[in-house]
Amino acid sequence: MRTIEWDDEKAVVKLVDQTLLPGEYKIVECTQLDELIEAIKRLAVRGAPALGAAGAFGVVLAFMMKEQDESKLKGEVEKLKKARPTAVNLSYGVNRAWQAAMRGRSIQEMSSYALEEAKRIAEEDVAVNKKIGEYGSALLEDGDVVLTHCNAGRLACVDWGTALGVIRTAIERGKRIEVIACETRPLNQGSRLTAWELVQDKIPVTLITDSMSAAVMREGKVNKVLVGADRVVKEGVFNKIGTYMHAVVAKVHGIPFYVAAPLSSFDTERSYKEVEIEERSPEELLFFGKKQIAPLDVKVYNPAFDFTPFELIEAVITEKGVIHDLKEDI
Repeated sequence: MRTIEWDDEKAVVKLVDQTLLPGEYKIVECTQLDELIEAIKRLAVRGAPALGAAGAFGVVLAFMMKEQDESKLKGEVEKLKKARPTAVNLSYGVNRAWQAAMRGRSIQEMSSYALEEAKRIAEEDVAVNKKIGEYGSALLEDGDVVLTHCNAGRLACVDWGTALGVIRTAIERGKRIEVIACETRPLNQGSRLTAWELVQDKIPVTLITDSMSAAVMREGKVNKVLVGADRVVKEGVFNKIGTYMHAVVAKVHGIPFYVAAPLSSFDTERSYKEVEIEERSPEELLFFGKKQIAPLDVKVYNPAFDFTPFELIEAVITEKGVIHDLKEDI
């Protein structure tokens, strides 16, 4: 199945629980909005494009609540939008589905319009990712080794993926591409999700720790760096913590650093200084799974994202084309 989708027969949101991968592949069904919000917060569903679809489907669940007065609905929808504040796609999906719902004259009509829009967003995501793959694959050469960070594959989207979608498309077109996946501490989305996806697709992948990226670039083992994005603002890109580090190192070694992102992730009226960077629980660093790996009373700083300025980025790949002149065209 897709990473996230609506089940018409059961009237539920179905999603892959990404917290269990790679050990277990499990489908979770969310019948209530609170369940979906919790799934978003605990990263059972994650990735900017997937969160856009989740936000839209969440609006449908809101209209299915027993208490359906307008103020209650608006309050629940606001809770949904704030479940993860940094990625712009979540609020994008919520807003689109809510605006579609407002065309209805009854709760039933509103729910129906919201569902139509949510399904449209999901279908658009797949089509958009395929277009990103088409444009981005032209930037990869036969024999390239591409370093990536976190997970910008089909698990981060409804299907196909942004950064990994570029790699998939290049391979479909006959290019031999290998991937180096950074583990992406503290939650290891690179090792748990990206490596799992690529192994499933039989795409050659080598797993490294985050701290090895400078060494492998210095050793000439990387030709390109390709990542996704949670939000593109007027000065640069927000993505998973550690992205900025890879961009700095790539610049020093003359390695092109590319970002693959749908236009729905663009928020170019906003400065990076205005964006709230989500700070996650200290337990993510104090424990590895259930095993304690640090003193419980140590001070912890655990931002989920960092900012990479356009000066370090070669180009941004979108469904409308590749943007090279970032300061002029964004």
